[in-house]
Amino acid sequence: MPKIMPITALRDTTEISETCHNENEPIFITKNGYGDLVIMSLQVYDDLFELKGPNADTLAAIEGVEMMEKDPSIGKTYRDVKEMMAEILSE
Repeated sequence: MPKIMPITALRDTTEISETCHNENEPIFITKNGYGDLVIMSLQVYDDLFELKGPNADTLAAIEGVEMMEKDPSIGKTYRDVKEMMAEILSE
């Protein structure tokens, strides 16, 4: 169940920090009864970024583009990923 706290709870930073680390999930902060902020530990943030961040295919494609920039014999070179994507989308 999500942890919800009023914005006044931010006065006690030690308690907020301990709660973030002990609960190992985000804390939702309300202001005047409405959602306002989300606070989480770095570990929870890192875990979320891993889930939502670039996937292995995207990283492999970026590495491929970087290799083509360094070695033109691999294939057509692109200055950056944006240029490559623009060409692909225009086809």
